[in-house]
This record gives sequence, structure tokens and C-alpha cells, in this order.
Amino acid sequence: MDAHDLTQTAQTALPAATSPTASPATSPAADRKLGLALLIIATAQLMLVLDDTIVNVALPTIQRSLQLPTAHLNWVASFYSLAFGGLLLAGGRAGDLYGRLRMFRIGLVVFAVASMAGGLAPDATALIAARLVQGCGAALAAPGALSLLATTFPSGPARTRALGVYGAMAGLGSVVGLLLGGTLTTYLNWRWVLFINVPLAIVVLAGSRTLVTGDRKHGSIDIPGAVTATLGIGSIIYGLTSGSTNGWGAPVTLACFAAGVALAATFVALERTSRAPLVPMAVVRDRSRAGAYTVMLLVGAGMLAMFYLLTLYMQTVRGYSALHTGLAYLPFVVGLGIAAGGLGPRLLAKLPPRGVLAAGLLIFAGGLVWYGTHLTPTSDYFVAILPGLVAGGAGGGVTFVAATAVSVQGVAPSDSGAAAGLLNTGIQVGAALGLSGLASIASIVTRSRLPGHTLPGHTLLPGHTLLPGHTLLPGHTVAAALTDGYSTGLFAGAALFAVGAVVALAAINARIEAGQVSGH
Repeated sequence: MDAHDLTQTAQTALPAATSPTASPATSPAADRKLGLALLIIATAQLMLVLDDTIVNVALPTIQRSLQLPTAHLNWVASFYSLAFGGLLLAGGRAGDLYGRLRMFRIGLVVFAVASMAGGLAPDATALIAARLVQGCGAALAAPGALSLLATTFPSGPARTRALGVYGAMAGLGSVVGLLLGGTLTTYLNWRWVLFINVPLAIVVLAGSRTLVTGDRKHGSIDIPGAVTATLGIGSIIYGLTSGSTNGWGAPVTLACFAAGVALAATFVALERTSRAPLVPMAVVRDRSRAGAYTVMLLVGAGMLAMFYLLTLYMQTVRGYSALHTGLAYLPFVVGLGIAAGGLGPRLLAKLPPRGVLAAGLLIFAGGLVWYGTHLTPTSDYFVAILPGLVAGGAGGGVTFVAATAVSVQGVAPSDSGAAAGLLNTGIQVGAALGLSGLASIASIVTRSRLPGHTLPGHTLLPGHTLLPGHTLLPGHTVAAALTDGYSTGLFAGAALFAVGAVVALAAINARIEAGQVSGH
């Protein structure tokens, strides 16, 4: 396929024949059915993504309740992301082969059962195991949600609006998770951050009959590819976690990185020779889609780490409660909703997607730079945090809409599950890697301010406790050292978004016709 063919492919929307509803819906009944289908898909995506963050604000309570060792505290969050991101490619391919609606429903059932088990967990081991199974269920359901959107909504403005809502859920879910987690932990019990998934899953399952499943593709799942991809991602994530606790030169850290690189290389080799690859070459060969997937990986890395570090700053340095922390993120939700619901589609109707993506990423990066230059141990919320949240929400909303639209454009119906799996994989793998990497950067900077000097009763990051008996460096308090670490981690997140903007400008050459988006 030459460059001209790539451009033509990128400019071609999903074929109208992907579903029986591919003709424009004009009757009120058809409009209501599409509206319900969008509500179901958006709720499913929201539920799956919010579990990345809903437990974050409840971690201190979980630790006290289950006597979870501090060094293992972040496993409650990272094991979900690991299973989710590591198995998404297999989940997407399973939907293509065995029926997207069927795998979507199976994933929801697994997710709900694991959520109930996690809420009832008698100890830390049971909770972490439940979170791992939750991630497996999410890996089956999430790619199904996006591919079912493509087969349910007709090509044109209806699908673009639906993609905008779906894309917004990727960012909104993380913030809703923080807000809902704080509320449930404060007024009910930490176990309800997991129980809440059960009624949501039941509602989505009941409404899934409105979705159009599309055609199946014959073949089998690439089991060796799924295993090497999951183990490779897991090895790198564990290496990042180990580096911040055991040291970057520790044998276990180096072994994890070496294993991760070797497994990643093995995965690529397997995909090139497999008869049923998890990542069809036709999907990733298009430079625009490959660019969109890369952008989403970088966005996932920077965004979840941003929530994590800001949450630690608000609770550890500023003393916010779990509920107060969740409420503090509301401006991000407002900015994201406005950008994804109206601004993003309008910009896509008038400008090339790469320009829209780059602009969104740079605005988002500007928000993180604002935090980095304004956070102090005594900063006022309205001065140091609010402007960054508004900028991040607006930039994130535009970015999610544009990247989602580009990532599924021109994909053959038989490969839509794999395309959806790649998009979600980018977000989840980026989230897991970014959380480990940027948290490690923050920890290193903080410890450089307190070299061997710690005070009782303060926590730097999960796994790093300040110990008694030493003085601080001149001019540094514990709060100042923590803030310096968080600020540096946020600067690193801004750098990731800036790199994403460069990738968007250099790699994405797709265009979306004005008739395919709603300018209203």
C-alpha cells in the first residue's frame, strides 16, 4: 500500500454497510433507539474507565480496613490497569471472532461478579485478585463498546456525535471515579466503590438489546500473542514500580525491564507471522490510525498520573478530605463536557484532525505546566489548581473526540473490534506506565530534597514512608519536598502531551469530511 492509498484509506469512513441502521435515521422511534443505544454504550465506557480512579481516594481507608502493607497499596489500582490494558487486544479480537455483543455481555458479567467479590473481600489478597479479574472483564467489554458503536450508528453526523460522547467518557470516567469514590467512601463505606458497578452493569446488560452486533470474522485468537503482550506490559510496569522502591540498578528492576523488552520484541515477531494476529497489519499500517493510538497512549500516561499526583497533593499536603478532593475536580468535568459535546465536533468540521489534536494536547499540557509553576504547600485552590483543571478539561475533551474519530476511520467492519481494542489499549497501557513512571519521578525528586531525612506520620507515595529521626535540607519542609516532587511529575506529564502534539502533526494526515460531523 503506497502513501496515496494510505491517505485514501484515512479519508474513508466506516462503510455504510456495517449495520442495518446504516441509512440515516429519520423517524422519532429510530432516533429514540439510537439515543438509548448511545446511553448504554456511554454508561458502559464510563463504568469501565472510572474504575481506574474510583479506588484511589479510598486507598487510605482500604489500607486501614484490610491492613494492606504500604508497599503493596498501589497494587489495588495497578493490577486492574495491568489486566485491562494487557488483555484488551485479545478482547477486541475475541469480539470480532465470536460476536461483539456476546463478548460485550460476557465481559460485563465477569466485571460485575468480580466487583461484588472485591467489595466482599475479607483480606488484601482477595481484593487484589478481584481487581485483576475485574480488569479481565473490562478487557472483553471495552472494545466491544466502541465496535458496537460503529455498527449501531450510521456513518455521518450521528456516528461522529456518538464518537464524541464515547471519547468524552474516557476522560470523564477518571474524574467521575474520583468524585464518586470520595462520596461513597465518606458517606457509606469503601466497599461501595466496588459494589456500585453491579447495578450499573445490570442496567447496561438490560439495554444492550438496542445494539447492532455486526458481522463475525472466522479464525482463532492468537494466544501466544496475548500472553507475550500481557507479560511484556506487566514486566515493564513492575520494573517501573521496583525502580522507585528497590533502586533503578537493582537486579529485579533490570531483570523486569529486560524481560519486558524481550517479550515486546517477541510479540512483534509473532504478530508478523501469525495467521490470526491480535493486531491486524491493515489496522496499524495506516499512519493516521497509528498516530492516533500513540497519542492516546501518551494521553493515558499523562492524565491518570495527573489525577494521582494532584490527589496526593490535595490530601497529603493540603489536607483535603476524600469528598473535598472529588468535588475539586468538577471544573475538569465541566470543561471536558463542553469541549467534547460541542467544541470538538465543531473544530473537526472545519479543521484537519491533526491540528485539532495538537491544539487539544497543547492546551492540556498548559494546564499541567500551570500546576507545576503554581503549586506550593499553601497554594490557594482557585489560583493554583482551578485554571489548570479548566484547561485540562477543555484540551482533553477536544483530544479524545479527535483521536477517537481518527482511530476508527476507514477500518474494515471485520477489524473494528481490533481497532477499538488498540484505542483502549493505548489509554490503559499508557495509564499504567504513566502512573508508575511519573510517580517514580515525583518520589525521586522528593527524596532528593530529603536525602535520608524523613519525619513521622507523612507519606510520600504508596510504598515510600517518611521515617523519623533526621533533619531536612535547609529551606525545605516535608510539605515543600512533597510539593516539589508532585510538581516535577506534573511537568513530566506536560512533556508527554507536548510529544503527543508533535506525533499528531507528524503522523496524522487523515481528513474528516464536513458532512460527517455536526457543526451544531
